[in-house]
Amino acid sequence: MHYLFELQLLAAVLLDLLCGDPRWFPHPVRLIGLFITWCEAAFCHLVKSPFLAGGITVTSVLVLTLGLSALLLAGAVLVSSVLAQALAVFFLYTSVAARDLVAHSKTVYLALRDANSLDPARVAVSRIVGRDTATLSRAGIVRACVETVAENMVDGVTAPLFYGILLSLFAPLTGINPIFLAALGAMGYKAVNTMDSMIGYKNDRYLLFGRCAARLDDLVNFFPARISGLLLVPAALLLGLDWQGAFTVFVKDRLKHASPNAGHPEAAVAGALGVQLGGVSNYFGKAVSKPCIGESSREIESGDILQANKLMLLGSFLFLLLMLLLRQVFLSLLNS
Repeated sequence: MHYLFELQLLAAVLLDLLCGDPRWFPHPVRLIGLFITWCEAAFCHLVKSPFLAGGITVTSVLVLTLGLSALLLAGAVLVSSVLAQALAVFFLYTSVAARDLVAHSKTVYLALRDANSLDPARVAVSRIVGRDTATLSRAGIVRACVETVAENMVDGVTAPLFYGILLSLFAPLTGINPIFLAALGAMGYKAVNTMDSMIGYKNDRYLLFGRCAARLDDLVNFFPARISGLLLVPAALLLGLDWQGAFTVFVKDRLKHASPNAGHPEAAVAGALGVQLGGVSNYFGKAVSKPCIGESSREIESGDILQANKLMLLGSFLFLLLMLLLRQVFLSLLNS
């Protein structure tokens, strides 16, 4: 079938939208987390230099993740090609987290409807952000949630799709089924992203040890973040939001964020909604002042969480369509 790869990729995305990541299911990211924990304990003990230990950990986790994924796919091929392709689709499905992002943020939105207390909303938002939430105001809760949805559009949706489709381009050169390569690309990205989320902190423990993981995560998110930010502009247009504001704020404020990548989707979302993100947040009891992104044309409100979700979903869909179109162009040029 000529478009089998595209159908398989769409099946993986639809599986995520329909099923999400059930808590009872043995998610591959949990195994990657175990790899990180084991390697950190081993190499911090064996290697004196924290930076070198961190670099060896990053390399080891990538080798373990890609090696085990490739081994499982190869073993499945020995049983059945159909089984192996189904396993590859499963790997891709687990690399995408659009449904969970929507579900967690909607939980915050619903908790904000409690007129008696903000505590349920503070607890709900604490599950998806790293900042202190115990004293957040209503606006602070909404702002934290919208920022998380915008940032995680890249980590949770577009970047794994980007690397899945990118690696599939090597199928004609290697003779390997493109869905197998896509699965390895997505799993490799999830390994990098999980390492950044576990050890990529700028604190006493991980400042040197986690530096390699943090820098690698910055590198691999470079293109997905910028493409995602740009595609949120037409997404805003299609949703009837302020697409001109999305483009203006994207151009003006995307580089203000401390992260070299997170500011791109955040700026586009802030402009589309006409709100201001960033500002002062507390982390581990210390106030951290972040540059403001966007213009404060109105007070941010709970409904902005739902609009941010719509932007994230439609922007991700446009990202997928663009990547598949570019894949077809590349393959056509390769065959001409």
